[in-house]
Amino acid sequence: MFRDCEKCVYEETTLDFLLECVIFKAYHKRERMRTYGVSMKKKKSLVKIIGVISTVFASILLSVVILIVAAVTLIFYGPSTTARDMLVLTSLETSAMKFVPHLYFSQEKIDAIILANSARETDETSDGEDVTIPTDEIDLEKIEIVDISGPTFVGKLMIVNDPSRVYVSVIKNFSLDKGGQRLLDMVKAENAIGGVNGGAFSDVGGVGNGGMPLGIVIKDGKILVNSASQYRVLIGFDTNHKLVVGSMTAQAAIDRGVVDAVSFGPVLVLNGERAAITGSGGGLNPRTAIGQRADGAILLLVIDGRQPTSLGATFNDVADVLIEYGAVNAAALDGGSSTLMVYENKILNQTSLLIGPRRIPTFIMVSK
Repeated sequence: MFRDCEKCVYEETTLDFLLECVIFKAYHKRERMRTYGVSMKKKKSLVKIIGVISTVFASILLSVVILIVAAVTLIFYGPSTTARDMLVLTSLETSAMKFVPHLYFSQEKIDAIILANSARETDETSDGEDVTIPTDEIDLEKIEIVDISGPTFVGKLMIVNDPSRVYVSVIKNFSLDKGGQRLLDMVKAENAIGGVNGGAFSDVGGVGNGGMPLGIVIKDGKILVNSASQYRVLIGFDTNHKLVVGSMTAQAAIDRGVVDAVSFGPVLVLNGERAAITGSGGGLNPRTAIGQRADGAILLLVIDGRQPTSLGATFNDVADVLIEYGAVNAAALDGGSSTLMVYENKILNQTSLLIGPRRIPTFIMVSK
């Protein structure tokens, strides 16, 4: 053991002790340099590894981007107009990718593609003559949840036998500054058994806060929103609990006895007749829709989209499902990243957003 060399000046001045101090300091200096050298080598190795990983990752990312651009270009300019139209329409219904078709085509060309692949607009509205509201209480409390699937999608269908249990719900205050509510939170707040997302809302750049509806909103027979909008299809319920779908003004709806309504569309089934939907209407996207059977039961449908296990559905696909389950009147509600179904305080489908369900201003609710 070395003696305490700090005492050498004060207590010991022998040559042996001074020599011992020199050796002690030299030893520790060598140890510090050795430790520092090893530490620097480790740091350099770590920096080198990080550099290699970053380079590999950047190369992979660049390759993926190049492949995606090449694939999109091939589809847009390839021989299949069906594939081209499908990709154009799918992109246009997204918030983040709607700019892509504009990189390849003029607005005139895009408008032509939309026109060739859309639901035919109509001035007609459902008359309710095909629907008989049940009066027998047997099985009216029954609610069924059915798994839905197709070539490009999976989803859920809620069948509510008692139409009087289905209604439109809204947030307390509509505002562009204040946000909306998430469906699950709204279901819990209203002590409902379930519901789906409702009508259109302001969503500039796909980052809207869900605080302001678009088109028409009617609640308990009062017009809450009556704004000019591209969403001209009204979807609601009259005093007899019959589903009303079609193009009409807010006042015309009130005069007809509509008590709850939102706006979206297109109409998919009208008075027992399937709507005319040309081509790949709407592309493959998440969908929400509502329909009513001849026996009065309400059909609430959600279809997942923009996921590896479920690309999405066209409006034709949605109409097929609703007609299969007996819809005589039906229309699309807001879809895309808003598509969601809640039942017994559980989310039943997969939202297309990584950050989870969106905040929205209107809902289609099912009471307990």
